[in-house]
Amino acid sequence: MIVEELNSWLESPDPATFPVDAVVGEYHRVGKHFVGDELLEALARVRASALAHAPTCPDAHVLRRFLDTALDKRDGRYEYTTYIALSLLPIPGVDDPWRADARGALRRRDQLVLALLADVVGFELDSADGHTELFPEMPPDAGTVIKRCRHALRVAAPALEREGLMIADLEPVPAARELCATIAARLTERERRVLKLSMLPVYVSHDEYLFIRVLQLFETTFASLALALLNAVDALGEGDAATAAESVALAGATLRESAPLFSLLGTMQVESFRTFRAFTDGASAIQSRNYKTVESICRRPDPDRLSSAAYTSTPEVRERVLAGNATLDDAFMSAYAADRLTTDEREALGEAMREFAATLQRWRHTHYRLAVRMLGERTGTGYTEGAGYLASVRSIDVLRSVSRSDVVVSHAV
Repeated sequence: MIVEELNSWLESPDPATFPVDAVVGEYHRVGKHFVGDELLEALARVRASALAHAPTCPDAHVLRRFLDTALDKRDGRYEYTTYIALSLLPIPGVDDPWRADARGALRRRDQLVLALLADVVGFELDSADGHTELFPEMPPDAGTVIKRCRHALRVAAPALEREGLMIADLEPVPAARELCATIAARLTERERRVLKLSMLPVYVSHDEYLFIRVLQLFETTFASLALALLNAVDALGEGDAATAAESVALAGATLRESAPLFSLLGTMQVESFRTFRAFTDGASAIQSRNYKTVESICRRPDPDRLSSAAYTSTPEVRERVLAGNATLDDAFMSAYAADRLTTDEREALGEAMREFAATLQRWRHTHYRLAVRMLGERTGTGYTEGAGYLASVRSIDVLRSVSRSDVVVSHAV
């Protein structure tokens, strides 16, 4: 029995020997929403008794984050970031000491993207082959599995190229199998463990696995955008317009690379989505810190936006805005007003900024259309208005310092 195994482990607690397979296996068997109270209380004892005295080490750090994620509903802390186990993933952040290392950050992003994509198509293939009985409700048909492999490979292609990895030009399913084998050979044991710990669906619907991984991939994308845009702000402050333009262009390219994720998510069965979302109340993408960070680095949100649920749901980002975080709009306007940009620099940076803004607007419109298909007139989770909310915010200006026809600099007129 799992509880007895946990009690035995507590007699000599070692984060490296925590019974991951047994605990995660039970969560997978019934779904997080239906885990029994006895197991939840045992995990709470592990968190309170063992980890409070555990040495500071990577295994203890990961285990603590897993337990906080696994116990979020019991604790009354359940929300979007715990639903998708975001704290367990090595996603680059704006507060990381190495964030200015653009090349290193891109490599970390690529490695995580490939690991998540290989994991999700691996699950699809194992299920189709009858090698797993996990999440048995409403499995997709063979044609849908092929589509999922094709879309995942499209997302993976740029990262594979940058990593110097080759996938043979095969049909989607054989190519997806090769992707899984290639990435599996590169993963460390700890990375495999983190992937397992970061998948805790609330129910046993097959498609929820795909849903969680795609959300994690989008969060990885937006975290990367935030780094690139912040690097652009820093470069402008140092008078380096060329690096600023390169950083904004990188942000745009990264967002465009993620576009096929919508096609991947669009293969989700509507009935399956509406079944498992009944158990996700309280968790909504409106609580995405990474998306709000990108938005608030582009420009300061309008007062009504800043006081809305969009930002009150992400208080740490709101506090950063209220404290006067630097923005790309302000940095560009300041450089323009002080005549620190040559004509060529202004045009190159302005074009990169306009292209990024257009790409983000397209992302918002695609997100809205997918939400309409999945939700219809239903409200969203986390007490949002679902597609209605997305319709109301999809046209919010990304940047105001540039337009198609000219540069608009309010401080200079």
